[in-house]
Amino acid sequence: MIVGDLKPIAEIAASIEGFRQVLVLGCGGCVTVCRAGGDAEAHDLARDLSHPMHFEGPPPGFIVLTIERQCENDLLKEYLEIPEGTDAILSLACGVGVQMVADVFDPLPVIPALSTTFMGGADEPGVWREKCKGCGDCMLTVTASICPITLCAKSLQNGPCGGARDGHCEIDPEIPCAWLRIYDRLKAQGRLHLMDEIREPRDWRKAGYEGRRERRRTGVELK
Repeated sequence: MIVGDLKPIAEIAASIEGFRQVLVLGCGGCVTVCRAGGDAEAHDLARDLSHPMHFEGPPPGFIVLTIERQCENDLLKEYLEIPEGTDAILSLACGVGVQMVADVFDPLPVIPALSTTFMGGADEPGVWREKCKGCGDCMLTVTASICPITLCAKSLQNGPCGGARDGHCEIDPEIPCAWLRIYDRLKAQGRLHLMDEIREPRDWRKAGYEGRRERRRTGVELK
């Protein structure tokens, strides 16, 4: 799940200064789950921004809408109707959604209200932690479904390093050593032989370092 955080109100207000009518657009996807950008948060933000204290001149007028996902071209074109008089969209989606909305409704200004932080999961109610960096070359098969690229402070492919102490990372003694977790889980699974494999340096081009990545759906003709 993509996790995002609301930008400071002062920063958001400065970014929409001078617009007359702003559509505050919530997203019903990932950011709804982490309580950052869903319908409730969109209404809360519009209410907070309506206060004149945030603006040098009169505050804009605000209209609030929410769409299921801002990251899908077809949904935007089919189900999102921009209210007449709107001269900017304030998006509460992740960075992907912001860019998709901007592409579909170009040249209408689309401004992010969130900062996209990471891909993570809820370890406990109300707490999301980063789990995946989208590196394009997943090694969870051989690391007992624990990602060392994300969870090891050094992103080691062969570990643990010599700095671990009492099962915790030398970078932060509060963080469990990812490679010790991998070892313990593989041992419990009877698959410790996977620790014997020496992994070659990664091809980081798969992580997007040669430009934007793309995935095409196969086996289906899209008319």
